[in-house]
Amino acid sequence: MSGGDTHTRSAPSAHPGMAAAQGPVAPSSPEQVNPFPESLPLFPLAESVLQVWRGASNSGLLPQLLASTPQPRSNGAVPSEATKRDQNLKRGNWGNQIEFVLTSVGYAVGLGNVWRFPYLCYRNGGGAFMFPYFIMLIFCGIPLFFMELSFGQFASQGCLGVWRISPMFKGVGYGMMVVSTYIGIYYNVVICIAFYYFFSSMTPVLPWTYCNNPWNTLDCAGVLDASNITNGSRNPALPGNLSHVLNHSLQRTSPSEEYWRLYVLKLSDDIGNFGEVRLPLLGCLGVSWVVVFLCLIRGVKSSGKVVYFTATFPYVVLTILFVRGVTLEGAFTGIMYYVTPQWDKILEAKVWGDAASQIFYSLGCAWGGLITMASYNKFHNNCYRDSVIISITNCATSVYAGFVIFSILGFMANHLGVDVSRVADHGPGLAFVAYPEALTLLPISPLWSLLFFFMLILLGLGTQFCLLETLVTAIVDEVGNEWILQKKTYVTLGVAVAGFLLGIPLTSQAGIYWLLLMDNYAASFSLVVISCIMCVSIMYIYGHRNYFQDIQMMLGFPPPLFFQICWRFVSPAIIFFILIFTVIQYQPITYNHYQYPGWAVAIGFLMALSSVICIPLYALFQLCRTEGDTLLQRLKNATKPSRDWGPALLENRTGRYAPTIPPSPEDGLEVQPLHPDKAQIPMVGSNGSSRLQDSRI
Repeated sequence: MSGGDTHTRSAPSAHPGMAAAQGPVAPSSPEQVNPFPESLPLFPLAESVLQVWRGASNSGLLPQLLASTPQPRSNGAVPSEATKRDQNLKRGNWGNQIEFVLTSVGYAVGLGNVWRFPYLCYRNGGGAFMFPYFIMLIFCGIPLFFMELSFGQFASQGCLGVWRISPMFKGVGYGMMVVSTYIGIYYNVVICIAFYYFFSSMTPVLPWTYCNNPWNTLDCAGVLDASNITNGSRNPALPGNLSHVLNHSLQRTSPSEEYWRLYVLKLSDDIGNFGEVRLPLLGCLGVSWVVVFLCLIRGVKSSGKVVYFTATFPYVVLTILFVRGVTLEGAFTGIMYYVTPQWDKILEAKVWGDAASQIFYSLGCAWGGLITMASYNKFHNNCYRDSVIISITNCATSVYAGFVIFSILGFMANHLGVDVSRVADHGPGLAFVAYPEALTLLPISPLWSLLFFFMLILLGLGTQFCLLETLVTAIVDEVGNEWILQKKTYVTLGVAVAGFLLGIPLTSQAGIYWLLLMDNYAASFSLVVISCIMCVSIMYIYGHRNYFQDIQMMLGFPPPLFFQICWRFVSPAIIFFILIFTVIQYQPITYNHYQYPGWAVAIGFLMALSSVICIPLYALFQLCRTEGDTLLQRLKNATKPSRDWGPALLENRTGRYAPTIPPSPEDGLEVQPLHPDKAQIPMVGSNGSSRLQDSRI
């Protein structure tokens, strides 16, 4: 429950001895405060206490005391209370730890788990790809995930506020915001297309089943018709016209592809030819942004409740589709094509590069979302445990989704009499062409189509929630005054409206070209650079010993030795390897047979650089405004932690963060008691260090 909520709990007693009594509400007249009748038989000690009570009541002193007594602002759950209070009353906390875990799972598990991982797996050696994939998970994925969670949780700040640890590197936070902005714009367009297909599936016959629609061309050949021809092709006495149709069908344009390209998108011939805005897609884009805004209208308080459904129901749908898929003829062939190991490919650097890249991008590292979500945790939450659970869940979901996808694709390949590689695809081609076409072969196909696209919607929303919350939290934390904290809903609305307006060009006839351009460049090598600089700045500028001590103060134990080694050496080396691999493997972007013009590729590189350039620009800005006689002195002052770096709450600022003088409002710290009847009194220990001692009033 947030600090701004209205509570009906009683006010605290004016005397410690009365803690067990019901706290009276401040009265309007002295007669209303006497809850004890005069004729009540009492023990002598209790009677003397009540005489003091009655005297204070009759003199009018008690109402004044009650009116001036502060309301309880407890941290966490107070014994004998049924209601759990927020620890950080200023920003709020998750309602419970399950909400954080589910939100983080929804953030990490996205559309890429369904439409990219299975394709990468079968392309890079099938089951053999699992080996480098899980190696990269252990040495890069989980350590980076733990670092970002602990970073945000320790400071209770978003991706901008955490850089009080080293103000010169605050540009890293701005780079994360730019990346999240790009992804948030086009990700919701993908969700809106899933909404469109979801609504289109509410029909007795899926509209992309046959070729008898106004938008179909002469090249269209339906799967159902092709299956009959293919089965009959085993007879050598085929008539010539059927043989011609058969040859044509094997090089056909499917009705699902024509529905996608000619009806849903009305695809133009060039990225610069925007054409008209597709009004059905624009309407669905509005619906998706409204859904995201309503789920985030109260920040993590509302989104934390929504994720109970959005993060769990996709697994129900995946299981339903899996059970249906494995019962189909040819499903085993598709699954074996997916998992059969080709061990010779393990020696190829490309396979290891793909594994590292998929782990890195799939977990959402360097987007800023992990830092933001962890900032709403309570200070002593075990984020080490959470990082392991969420990372493994994400990767297991990818593997599980592969079985679901390839069981259906194997059935489709068997139905057509072709190899599985002919029907396998990735990206939008899998989600909106290949898989929908396979669904038309199933009995009650609209039901399976509804389930599949509903799953895509939920997977996308889980990621979109965190992207939007990342931007809103960064803005609110950066401004930091009471006004914007109270108006956070309006900030969320403003960001949602801006995202909707910026997404309108992606609903035009050239929209898919721009969407893929943003997907390939806006969140590619820039994420690798941002993550590498974050590792270096924390481990080597702030100091690994300092950071390990911070984690020990927060969790009660230092990070395990394995993570210490990974953070300092292994993970930065793997990140650098991913960067080199990305540069070496770079190929100009294409969409089907369309080659992007040079000016469009240049715009893509500018989008990628726009997030990275924030880092040196802000570093120069910080150097110019930092005091110091020489450049070296300015550099030292700009990289050392600011005065208000550390835990957000005064009660958690122990050890070297313990205040030696009363904090001033300018420090930006939230001063609140650990317990309503306790006060924080600074004490000096035997070793001369300052600590905080609880003392009852």
